[in-house]
Amino acid sequence: MASENIYILGIESSCDDTAASVLVNGKILSNVIASQKIHEEYGGVVPELASRAHQQNIVPVIHQALKKANITKEQLHAVAFTKGPGLMGSLLVGTSFAKSLAYGLNIPLIDVNHMQGHILAHFIDEEGFEKPPFPFLAMTISGGHTQIVRVDNHFDMTVIGETIDDAVGEAFDKSGKILGLGYPAGPEIDKRAKLGNPKAFKFTKPKVDGLNFSFSGFKTAVLYFIQREVKENPNFIEEHLNDICASIQHTIIGILIDKLKLASKETGIKHIAIGGGVSANSGIRQALKDGEQKFGWTTYVPKFEFTTDNAAMIAIVGYLKYLESDFAKQDVVASARLKI
Repeated sequence: MASENIYILGIESSCDDTAASVLVNGKILSNVIASQKIHEEYGGVVPELASRAHQQNIVPVIHQALKKANITKEQLHAVAFTKGPGLMGSLLVGTSFAKSLAYGLNIPLIDVNHMQGHILAHFIDEEGFEKPPFPFLAMTISGGHTQIVRVDNHFDMTVIGETIDDAVGEAFDKSGKILGLGYPAGPEIDKRAKLGNPKAFKFTKPKVDGLNFSFSGFKTAVLYFIQREVKENPNFIEEHLNDICASIQHTIIGILIDKLKLASKETGIKHIAIGGGVSANSGIRQALKDGEQKFGWTTYVPKFEFTTDNAAMIAIVGYLKYLESDFAKQDVVASARLKI
């Protein structure tokens, strides 16, 4: 094996997906995810159940990642893992395993910020996907996060806007719950929105200064609207479901794009990169494409499998940190509220 090949194992366990990925020189050789179905019956992630499932999944998932990459653990140059932010119990499983593995193999240990992972997923070598040039604006939108980050180089990032209450993914899921849709509701709302009229019902956008977001008022507005309409007509949801979904999605996308427009105007940066699970939404992708025409943006959306929580994004940050010899010590601890 040529010595210039650098193999990094990435481990991600911040929420309810146990994931492992092997990368060589920036290219993904394997990206394995074990999702936990158990949370669906509760309509949200149950932390205690999540950490137990991670304990069951982590060994088989890492074994499979190495097997798919066609390498042995002895060929690894470093182990990268998610230090935070996330659910503490879940993070502890990945952290403990990564520390033990790196120690046993006598190779460097690299701690990764989950939010940096979402942003730097754009730097995975993937055919047909361009890497954004510095500086760029990164918008990370997921079930747990909503933020706009100014990225001046791989490890020089400044959060310039974030949610002051709920994340955008939560706004989708809670709205879906009000409508009686399953969990997670985002993909179902997206699917139905394509069949509905986005202007059918009007929801007011929360007024938040600067580049910050708020979604709690929006969720309440959806709840009151549905309660009012159902009181008048008990079949209201069934009769108008596609239009309601289209209107909800249209409003949420409007909130996100308004803030991006403001961020681009204030910073003068027109390179926009998007990441996080909600970036899989077709309406958001279309709105970004429209932004290229309307505002002269250049937009970057990573490959679908690198948008939701995955270990490839942890591995790429691990690789970039490895090149800088930026290693963690064995006494490193997980942090549930880690900031960029």
